[in-house]
Parts: sequence; structure tokens; C-alpha cells
Amino acid sequence: MDASVTKTNRVRLRRFSLSPPLFVCKLIRELTCLLVTVCILSSQSLAEEQDFLEEFLKREYSLAKPYRGLGFSSSSQWDLMGTAMVTPDHVRLTPDLQSRQGAVWSRIPLTLRDWELKVHFKIHGQGKKNLNGDGLAIWLTKDRMQNGPVFGSTNQFVGLGVFVDTYPNNDRNHDRTQPGTQRAFPYVSVMLGNGTLTYDHDSDGRTTELGGCTAMTRNAIYDTFLLIRYSKNRLTVMVDVDGRQQWKDCADIIGLRLPNGYFFGASSATGDLSDNHDIISMKLYQLTVEGAPEEEEEEVTIPSVDNMKQFQVDIQEEGMSGVQFFLTLLFSIMGLGVLAVVGLILYGRWKENKRKRFY
Repeated sequence: MDASVTKTNRVRLRRFSLSPPLFVCKLIRELTCLLVTVCILSSQSLAEEQDFLEEFLKREYSLAKPYRGLGFSSSSQWDLMGTAMVTPDHVRLTPDLQSRQGAVWSRIPLTLRDWELKVHFKIHGQGKKNLNGDGLAIWLTKDRMQNGPVFGSTNQFVGLGVFVDTYPNNDRNHDRTQPGTQRAFPYVSVMLGNGTLTYDHDSDGRTTELGGCTAMTRNAIYDTFLLIRYSKNRLTVMVDVDGRQQWKDCADIIGLRLPNGYFFGASSATGDLSDNHDIISMKLYQLTVEGAPEEEEEEVTIPSVDNMKQFQVDIQEEGMSGVQFFLTLLFSIMGLGVLAVVGLILYGRWKENKRKRFY
């Protein structure tokens, strides 16, 4: 009898050891469901973020070492302007000297609908913090090769400007008058110009800024990169300045429309304060995306962005002076008098014709 009991216990122990407890099975099922859910959500978010299928480097719009397509010959694809000069390692827009302006501009108008521009740049100098300036700009504009006060290019431009501003100008006074609006510099900002908007240096472009972020791009120990992506009427700007080789979101503007045929460029300027502003490369990639048929037929002639009052130009009439008011009132009375006389004449003729009908 003892032998049979022992044998029965051994069988039970063997069955128990072969089959896991119920709570373990339940836990495994829950973990499996959780893992599947996470995978589905992550794949959906990845699909939303990466909605383009492929990207292709477009060399005709790109600027990279050894800078063969840059110069003053008729076969060049890029032009230099101002103090810009080519070295084996970079295109220096401005040296660390006062009152300098330089730029590099593409000769080929952009005809791509969806694109991504990766800019490798370097800003460095001997000046201490907030004793340096002024920054650089990346452009996609209707006009090219024009000097001006906006980081070495013209104001009231038509197109897109992405600014890397290294000096706060009067921003510190603005911060004192409006607490809670402080921002750290260097600062990357985005502006869309329609030919009437003015970049205001005194406010560091706050009045026309569509978006931006702080990015420690000056005297950085790591390589500094800027990414500008335009796809499906959406502009995304990202930065990589801390050596992690990961893009950090900077600005995301939905409903932005850019015409074709504009030119890429980069410019810089120094004033009383200075820095070296170098472009190491500007690489343009064509994005292949799936677009709706109505989007493909849309034709844009003027840069615009949804829900921005600056692009709705209102013409305000000035108030009338006393003389203008008197003349307006006088001519209005005279006009009413003429209308009254004409009305009486017509009424008299109508009555006369009516009287003749009875005879």
C-alpha cells in the first residue's frame, strides 16, 4: 500500500512539474497581448512620422566636398557672393571679422515637390558668450544673390528663411518687460515671406516667427546639423548638435505652401561682433511620398501658411480731414439734388403720357 501511495504522489509531482501554474500562464498571455499592442502602436506612429517611401540624393541641388560645382564659371551650379570663400574643408561665408557679409546661392531653381535638406555647418569664434554675432540663414527664395540686413540677405523676401541667430540683440529688454518669454541663444527660427513682411532684428524676428527652438550651435564640440523637410504642405525643422546622432524636433508647421522654381542659398553677416560662419555641406534629397490626386494638381504661386494673419494683407484707409469731409458731403448733396430733379422730370413725363391716354 505504501508503494502504491508513493507511486501516486510521484505521478502527481511529475504532472505538477510538467504543467506550469495557472497564474504563470495568465501572466504570459497578458505580456504577449501587451507586446503585440506596443508593436502595433509603434508601427502606426512610425508610419505617421515616416510617411515617405524613399529618398534620393539630388547632386545638382547639393553642395559638398570637394566643392567642384562652385565658382564663377558658366558650368558652376553655385555662386559665391561677398566675403564667401572656398577652402578644402568648408565654404566660409564670413570670417571672424567685423562688418562682413557673404553668401552662396544655387543657380538651379528647385522643381521638387517633396524634399529634405540636410545642412552641416559650423559657427565658431574668439568672442565670449553674447559677444559674438550675428548668425547665418538657410534660404529658399524667389530671388537670389541680393545683399541685405537679414543675415546678409535682403529683407521683405519671398520664400522661406531658417535662421540660426547667435546674438540676442534687444531680446533681453523684451524679456524684462514680458516675464516668461525668455529664450536662450543661439536660437533657430523659421519665417515665411510674401514680399510684404519684414524681419525685425530688434525683436529677433518674434513678430514673424512660425516656430523655433534653442540649439547650442556656437563653439560646439560636436558637429552641428540642421534638417529642413518639406512634404505634403508640412515643414519640419530638426537639429542635431549634441553628438548623439539623433534629430531633435525644432519646428513643425502644417499648412505651409511653397511655389516651385525658388533657389536655395545660405548667407551670413557680422556687425560690431563677429564669428566664423562655415557651411560644410548642403545635401538635398528628393522624397518619394504617396499623395492624394487633388494635392498633385494644386498649384501654388505665392508662399502662404494656414491660420496666419500676416499673410492676409489688410489695407486700412486713413481718416478724412475736415476739407475732405466737407467736399464729400457737398458732392453727396449735389448728387442727391440731381437725382431728385431727374426723378421729378421723369415723373412729370409719366403723368403727361398717362393723361394723353385718356384723350
